[in-house]
Amino acid sequence: MNAKRIYRLYTEDGLAVRTKLRRKIARRARVPAPGATQPNERWSVDFVAARLIDGRWFRVLTVVDQFTRECVLLLADSSLTGQKVALALSLVVAKRGAPISITVDNGTEFASKAMDAWAYQYGVQLNFIRPGRPVENCYIESFNGRLRDECLNVEVFFALIDVRDKLERWRQDYNQVRPHSALRDSAPAVFAAQWTETVAPAPEPVSVRPAKLAAGNSLELLS
Repeated sequence: MNAKRIYRLYTEDGLAVRTKLRRKIARRARVPAPGATQPNERWSVDFVAARLIDGRWFRVLTVVDQFTRECVLLLADSSLTGQKVALALSLVVAKRGAPISITVDNGTEFASKAMDAWAYQYGVQLNFIRPGRPVENCYIESFNGRLRDECLNVEVFFALIDVRDKLERWRQDYNQVRPHSALRDSAPAVFAAQWTETVAPAPEPVSVRPAKLAAGNSLELLS
């Protein structure tokens, strides 16, 4: 039916389509998030999705260290809830320690009560990017592109166990071997080790104090 005719009939009968009024939200100036200055200080987290050979979807939780560009975690599962994400991050924190902050989008998994409780328990700040602005989480977006081009779009996945095995092998190669242009063509794990050796404080020299003379005893130094 012609849209103009429908509009004319609605007007003649005095009908009108109710439109929902949008609330005006006060605009706030965007404050750029500070960059990471050391390893394990700030992480970026996101999801990517792919299919098994039989057409079933699976999701991959990706976690990247913003300073060293290391892939901290690749977790594949048919579904990833806020509780599963919190549990997986707890296992990583047990090995590496907790970061100061994690940059995430506004997905329901990250805004869940489980993630809120996890962040409170470990004292981690969740930095949510603005909706529709993935560039504000550029570290993980760049990593997800490499993961898709070099692994997800290349490999054939038969089952979840096969997905996890291939993702872990790719992660090890990415961290240990693959050069990164932002790290002066060093692999992320190599760069992290070099940074630790450079910044690690040198051991303080042990000062030896001369023994005090016992009271009542006089010692003469022979020249």
